[in-house]
Amino acid sequence: QVQLVESGGGLVQAGGSLRLSCAASGRAYSTYVMGWFRQAPGKEREFVARITWGGGSTFYADSVKGRFTISRDNAKNTVYLQMNSLKPEDTAVYYCARGTYYSGFDSSAPASYDYWGQGTQVTVSS
Repeated sequence: QVQLVESGGGLVQAGGSLRLSCAASGRAYSTYVMGWFRQAPGKEREFVARITWGGGSTFYADSVKGRFTISRDNAKNTVYLQMNSLKPEDTAVYYCARGTYYSGFDSSAPASYDYWGQGTQVTVSS
C-alpha cells in the first residue's frame, strides 16, 4: 500500500515562506511523477507543480511560477514544495500525489494521479 504523508503546512503572513514535504513509502521508480495540488474551500482541486522522479523535470502552474519550487530527494523518497512570497490567495489544503508517466500524461489533471496524501493546510494572512 502506497502512502504519501504531507507535512509543513501552517499559518504565515503574506510575503512569507513555507516548505511542504511529502514522504512516500515504497520504492521510487523513474517513471513516477510527483505532483502538488491545492484545494480552497468551495473550489476545485487545482494543479500547482510536478516533478519527475527520473530526470527531475519540473512544471508549474502560472499562478505560482517564480514563487514556488518543487524538488525531490531520491535518497529520502521525499518531494518538497518551497513556497515563497506567499499571498492570501495561496490559502488552501495542499495535497501531494503520485502518478506513473505514460504518453499523453496530463500533469495538471488530478485524474492522472493514482495515489494521494491526506493534505496539509496552508493559511496566508493579509
